[in-house]
Amino acid sequence: MSSENLKNMESGRVSGSFAGVNSTPVADSDLTTDPIPQPSLRWLGLRPAEVWVMAGASLLILLPSYRAWWSISVTEAWGFVTGGICVWLVVREHLWNWPIGIANNIVFFFLFLHGRLFADMSLQIVYLGLGVYGWLNWLFGGEKRTVLKISKTTRVEWLVMAALIPLGIWGFREILLMVNGAAPFWDSLTTVLSLAAQYLLCRKRFENWFLWIAADVIYVPLYLSRHLPLTAVLYAVFLGMCLIGVREWNRSMRKGNATP
Repeated sequence: MSSENLKNMESGRVSGSFAGVNSTPVADSDLTTDPIPQPSLRWLGLRPAEVWVMAGASLLILLPSYRAWWSISVTEAWGFVTGGICVWLVVREHLWNWPIGIANNIVFFFLFLHGRLFADMSLQIVYLGLGVYGWLNWLFGGEKRTVLKISKTTRVEWLVMAALIPLGIWGFREILLMVNGAAPFWDSLTTVLSLAAQYLLCRKRFENWFLWIAADVIYVPLYLSRHLPLTAVLYAVFLGMCLIGVREWNRSMRKGNATP
């Protein structure tokens, strides 16, 4: 074989071996990567602004009651504070809504006892039991005892509620008539709606918000009629929070934090 042929073969072997390699230098800018996003600051799972707003609003409500700067009792003030924080934490799907909600039940038990709203007073005992159930269910009620996700109310649950809600309203009303309750029908209606809503909340059903909205629309004038102005304002705030809850839970479901 001639030396010329050997040179040609070697040239072909080299060019073929590196045919797929891009010899163009890589610019430094091509090697840069986007900065890793830093997690936003959180306090106990909440934004600092949320914590400061809740703390500031609580102080503004409690201080005037303790200093007797207005006629609203300390008990009603604590009911406002614990209730408002509880509902906001529900909106945020925060687990701490349950222990704070239980504290709210204890406060409202004594408040409604004084206002002779006996159905609402009794409701707080049931709420306390449901609060413990909901707390555990949110923690371990998901698949394989994992954290529970938002889901839609089942057809069976709707059928059961359609049967039990009218029956419950009638039964509570008869009891309240016997004990001389202040507003037998309206007290019974809000009590039964609230129980149904609380059950759906314990199961983390999205539609719990619509039952709460229906109850809160009635609660506001009811508490005004019983001379509980701060509690009436609280339930008006609840109503606004429920509307936010509908939006936030709907967003959560769209992000996939829901059971199909």
